[in-house]
Amino acid sequence: MLTTDQATARAAALIDAALKAGADAADVLYVGDASTGVQVRLGALEDVQRSEGEEIGLRFFVGRRSASTSSSDLSDDALAAMVERASAMAREAPEDVHAGLAPAELLLREAGPDVAGDDRQDPAPAELKQLALAIEDAARSVEGVTNSEGAGISAGRSVVALATSHGFCRGYATSGYSGSASVIAGTGGAMQRDYASHSVRWFEDLDDADAIGRLAGERAVARVGPGKLSSGSMPVIFDPRVGGSLISHLLGAITGSAIARKTSFLLGREDEPIFAPYITITDDPHRPRGLRSKPFDGEGLPTRPRKLVADGRLTGWLLDSASARQLGLQPTGHATRGIGGAPGASATNVHLEPGRLSQSELIGDIKRGVYVTELIGQGVNPVTGDYSRGASGFIIEDGEIAGPVAEITIAGNLLDIFRTLTPASDLEFRRAINVPTLRIEGMTVAGA
Repeated sequence: MLTTDQATARAAALIDAALKAGADAADVLYVGDASTGVQVRLGALEDVQRSEGEEIGLRFFVGRRSASTSSSDLSDDALAAMVERASAMAREAPEDVHAGLAPAELLLREAGPDVAGDDRQDPAPAELKQLALAIEDAARSVEGVTNSEGAGISAGRSVVALATSHGFCRGYATSGYSGSASVIAGTGGAMQRDYASHSVRWFEDLDDADAIGRLAGERAVARVGPGKLSSGSMPVIFDPRVGGSLISHLLGAITGSAIARKTSFLLGREDEPIFAPYITITDDPHRPRGLRSKPFDGEGLPTRPRKLVADGRLTGWLLDSASARQLGLQPTGHATRGIGGAPGASATNVHLEPGRLSQSELIGDIKRGVYVTELIGQGVNPVTGDYSRGASGFIIEDGEIAGPVAEITIAGNLLDIFRTLTPASDLEFRRAINVPTLRIEGMTVAGA
């Protein structure tokens, strides 16, 4: 894997080669990854993996025609052949009036923010193994845990470099660590499984092994002996580990491609209140050590913190340059991309601002409801907003979380879900999308 300086130099050299081959414009993306993962089960080492890879991609423009090529071979001969292929392909490609690089006047020109994305650590496999064993030991020590699906630790680093033919050439490095455990409680037909995990940018921020393991064990034990729940319309509470999925549906609906193709349930609603007036949802690409923090987007535009929802209303769309041109707007610095093909758009570190009620106050007046801790399936229609997913969790009775429940379905429409959403005060920053406990009114629950 190249260093950041080596990667930016290689990307710049490939731009020069593309221009010499007749490109009117070009951009190059390099991504290098190296990771180590350790898995254990029942107190024994199960697997150790080490992977390293790098790839470089070229977009070659001839007028409004373009083609993309990529290679994991970074030798001079391989890159020369890649430029030659891209040139030939671009000249045969159909025209796309919206294709092209980001506007030059919008490119990041200053140094850009330090998002503290790389701790430059490289823990040894032996250290990772001991942590994984400690996680599983803690999970298996919880009374009621009867088996283990294993525990694991991973550590990795990535280098990203982007160069364009109109003057952008930057790179950055990130690190990443995660720990997890999945265990089983109960016996026979009454067995239930659950898990716990934690992902961070800096190794020192990873939860203690005991905390990860015990949480997995306690969650599994709490699910043993699920009861029955009669069907009906009732409040549904989303635990923070699943509540972020509701916001992910919002993010998908406000991407430029969905709006330009008219495939979003939020199309034409940008001037309407979507949430209650006290709801604010923020995208912050500059959060230090954030899981998706980055100084520039996939087209070289500066990233900036932004309120996606303010006072319950949408503030606009997430736009890459192509979708912005289609909509007659400016790109928003949300372009994201892989090695091959054109950029899309997505958010970075997103959070929903907490409310004033504690979790217990949020559920205190619920006579009958559901506290959801797991969602199953992908029954969401992005065009209509219709929502129907399998779920499990706990019954709420008379304002208290009671026994577990499984094999239920919760349904509604995302517009109604957003409109009645109430956040608790327990926001924690642990994921890419962070939300407090959420309450949704009047969802349809299909039980036994």
